[in-house]
Amino acid sequence: MKRPNIIFIVADDLGYADLGCYGGRDAAFGPVSPVLDGLAANGLKLTQGYSNSPVCSPTRFAMITARYQYRLRGAAEEPIRSSSRGSTTLGLPTDHPTLPSLLKAGGYQTALIGKWHLGYPPHFGPLRSGYDEFFGPMSGGVDYFTHCDSTGQHDLWFGEEDKKEDGYLTDILSKRAVDYVERMAAKQKQQQKEEEQAPFFLSLHYTAPHWPWETRDDADKAPTVKDNLFDLAGGNIHVYRRMIHHMDEGIGWIMAALQKHGMADNTLVVFTSDNGGERFSDNWPLVGGKMDLTEGGIRVPWIAHWPAVIAKGGESKQLCMTMDWSATMLDAAGVKADAAYPLDGVSLMPVLRDAKHSFRRPLHWRMNHRGQEAMRDGDWKYLKVDGNEYLFNIPADERERANLGKKEPERLAAMREDWAAWNATMPGIPEDATVSLGYSVRDMPQR
Repeated sequence: MKRPNIIFIVADDLGYADLGCYGGRDAAFGPVSPVLDGLAANGLKLTQGYSNSPVCSPTRFAMITARYQYRLRGAAEEPIRSSSRGSTTLGLPTDHPTLPSLLKAGGYQTALIGKWHLGYPPHFGPLRSGYDEFFGPMSGGVDYFTHCDSTGQHDLWFGEEDKKEDGYLTDILSKRAVDYVERMAAKQKQQQKEEEQAPFFLSLHYTAPHWPWETRDDADKAPTVKDNLFDLAGGNIHVYRRMIHHMDEGIGWIMAALQKHGMADNTLVVFTSDNGGERFSDNWPLVGGKMDLTEGGIRVPWIAHWPAVIAKGGESKQLCMTMDWSATMLDAAGVKADAAYPLDGVSLMPVLRDAKHSFRRPLHWRMNHRGQEAMRDGDWKYLKVDGNEYLFNIPADERERANLGKKEPERLAAMREDWAAWNATMPGIPEDATVSLGYSVRDMPQR
């Protein structure tokens, strides 16, 4: 079989139950995510998949390197702030092998359409880390209409040039992705005649449904949120669901383009979120959200669609995290890692081929914010927050309400020691690492 095209779609701050296929409710206008629900029904849905971090830029370090983000200084920021423009340290080192650079060396065409959030030019950038093309914002969050970041600077780029473009950002990104698929289809058709067909790798990293809370009909709101993109006095669940629906529509356009050119069968499409949901998200039955190592902050939707390999209607409880999918894409492409930078991610190809396949996969996290520590191993989870330790049986207690630490002190001690042994293999948290919270209990009650 020919090597697959790969499309890695990443939503921003999407909650575990925001999609219909993960139990989300319909909105007043109808189903919120019919396209993604269809991809899950015709592919594989994972119910125990995690992000590498409960906040955006650290997860993206893991996603692009297939390694624990803690190995890189920039990922210690929770998250990288727009004010770090010009920094020579807070970004992805250009000499570090990446998912796109390895695929590119293996013969893939590579592109990032959407959010980067791994440092700013001239020291960092997508084109310096393996992407042939880039269109999107460099920072963590931008207004959907003015495309300005939280400092008020315009932040929409074509390559490394500032690019002015009118329109609603989610739609702009979707249309750019469709154009990319169309161009790659034409190129592959030409290459087919020459018997040297090059597959493509497209990272499509939406900012939706990240703040500010704007649908495609809310252009008039942009002037009112420009000085505080956190939009603390705005938004509601109705606007939020419409933002997800706009993204879902765009994914539908992309799938239609793949179908049109006969490419859908051998294209691996993976969908997830960079972390758990924010203030308007639905994480049921999980608690917590962005910035938390409770389940709501790190357990996220994972959907994989690849008709040539993945059977319809599969559902898996396999434990996995973001960097595992990056390793999976390299495996699917037949591309090996750089021996000097061994992967922490583990390929899930056996699970893609057989949804019933499973294997032990211990997962570890840490956060500077609130001194959080976490480990998931099988049914069990060790968690430490604000100096308090907890032990949960996740299948029995997904809401993490029944602390079994005193009932099973030996298991708690063993998991604590396991986490400490793992942590000893990672660089420490730098003293100058920053934690940036957009709001506090002064703005809204705790969850």
